[in-house]
Amino acid sequence: MFRDKFWWSVVLTLPTLIWSPMIQQWLGFHAPTFPGSRYIPAIFGTILFFYGGMVFLQGALREMKDRLPGMMTLISLAIVVAFGFSLAVTFGVPGMDLWWELSTLITIMILGHWIEMRSISQAQGALKELAKLVPDTAVRLVGETPEEVPVSDLREGDVVLVRPGSSIPADGEVLDGTSAVNEAMITGESRPVAKKRSDKVIAGTVNGAGSLRVKVTGIGERTALAGIMRLVAQAQSSRSRAQALADRAAFFLTVIAVVSAVITLTTWLLVGATPAFAVERVVTVLVIACPHALGLAIPLVIAISTTLGARAGLLVRNRRGLEEARNLNAVFFDKTGTLTRGEFRVVEVTSVPGMSADDALRLAASVERDSEHTIAQGIVKSAEERGLSALRAEQFQAIPGQGVKAVVEGRSLMIGGPTLLRQLGIELPPVLRDAIDRATRRAQTAITLVEGRVALAVLAVADAIREESHEAVQRLHEQGIEVIMMTGDAKAVADAVAKELGIDTVFAEVLPEQKASKIEQVKRTGKRVAMVGDGVNDAPALLTADVGIAIGAGTDVAVEAGDVVLVRSDPRDVPRIITLSKATYRKMVQNLWWAAGYNIAAIPLAAGVFATWGIVLNPAVGAILMSLSTVVVALNAQLLRRVEL
Repeated sequence: MFRDKFWWSVVLTLPTLIWSPMIQQWLGFHAPTFPGSRYIPAIFGTILFFYGGMVFLQGALREMKDRLPGMMTLISLAIVVAFGFSLAVTFGVPGMDLWWELSTLITIMILGHWIEMRSISQAQGALKELAKLVPDTAVRLVGETPEEVPVSDLREGDVVLVRPGSSIPADGEVLDGTSAVNEAMITGESRPVAKKRSDKVIAGTVNGAGSLRVKVTGIGERTALAGIMRLVAQAQSSRSRAQALADRAAFFLTVIAVVSAVITLTTWLLVGATPAFAVERVVTVLVIACPHALGLAIPLVIAISTTLGARAGLLVRNRRGLEEARNLNAVFFDKTGTLTRGEFRVVEVTSVPGMSADDALRLAASVERDSEHTIAQGIVKSAEERGLSALRAEQFQAIPGQGVKAVVEGRSLMIGGPTLLRQLGIELPPVLRDAIDRATRRAQTAITLVEGRVALAVLAVADAIREESHEAVQRLHEQGIEVIMMTGDAKAVADAVAKELGIDTVFAEVLPEQKASKIEQVKRTGKRVAMVGDGVNDAPALLTADVGIAIGAGTDVAVEAGDVVLVRSDPRDVPRIITLSKATYRKMVQNLWWAAGYNIAAIPLAAGVFATWGIVLNPAVGAILMSLSTVVVALNAQLLRRVEL
């Protein structure tokens, strides 16, 4: 709309300039004359006042209705004063009209608004691109017969075929097939993510070389992509303290501009200036004091920072939470599922001479494959993650209270803990006994692989620490932030994890309802605290902390308790949030100083304080300078994109 208005305003301004006596005098030319030609500037200036200026007049009415006069009010005062004075001069009041100044002022102001809207639109462009990720059509399977249907026709429970290289049309669960899916546009994870049966997939992500059959679990507004769009839109509309400061500054600047305009008019008339000169100074003051740059300073930074965050898998639900993150000096982590996987994994394999660790793990996984126990499943998954294929097991049998046994490639194998060893009367060799002692000190579960009455290997099983957790703790320490772990696990388990990661403080054996009080306890020492948790059990703690950071777990982005949601469930994203917060606030402060400082210097210049030295600005030049400050603020905000998260 502003683009179209700008170009039409240029067309309407040209006749006003060509037939303006002052422009003809300056440029040394004479426009064609004919009956009524002297009224051309007035006619086109009036058309432009109502066509181009109406958007500002309507905005001023809204501001006055809300009792928050701002940039629209100042622009409207300027063009109304210029229009009224020029109309009076045209109908006989002594003086020099301001038609060309009025026309160029409106045109330049519209150009400034077009630039502003375009900048914000570009800042939000990545989000608009997200909406384009979901394909228009999908291949739905009816039995084994494929049919191409619009994505809008899909329903939960439908099965779709996702061919290699195609975008996934809806959130779902893999029923059949293996592939690697590019999820970078949703989670920020650059590497393709392997997908197999029972794995979740996200609408809008791109399938790799394999073919997948996917059961639809989320469509339309219930997809992860829609959730991301919703959260980012909410963040961009939420207000920050810096935005409130900018609004107050704009309000006071409006008051100062109006007072300055009245003083300017009175002073110039008292010293004997012509009414036209005095009114021109008033119009210039009102234009150059317009808090346009202030109005753009914060919203554009907000739009860019939330878009940057979304691209990196950091969804900002509450702007104030992101803004507060720069002041953090302590971060609480929930242990299970945040610093650890929340699943059992084999963290160490110790075998007897003559057997490799991989062979021991493969045999253990083969025996445990049919067991439903969580530790057994952890052993199986550990083998899979190391690329070890389980062998076929026969005669599987669970031994209550002791373990399991099965026959693998003709070998009678058993797996169990201390009870099994005592029952069989097995004497462990020193290397395996030392392995069990190490596991015990670390509060890990030690599982022994036995053949007949001979122990072959000891597997230390624990809730495996995420590989990313080490780097996350290290980066937080580099930022001068204390890392605190809070868990309901036993103290020995918590201390073992804390020692491995280098965590500063540990709260162990904490019940869910006690987590909020622990945060209050640390806050009372004067620290600014963040809490990182899963957003369900940890909701009270997330709300109690100064900044709540919820783990999103990929497709589950609708976490209501946190200020920020980590789509990737990656603890390294916590220091990234702090980096983004500091960079965003720094850019806001720079923009506020530029915008406010410009006005402080420009108002006296516009009022004609330096007229004695021949320095006088007309309204159009004032509008150019005002628009220039807006462009500088917009360009400075764009530099935020260069921040490395």
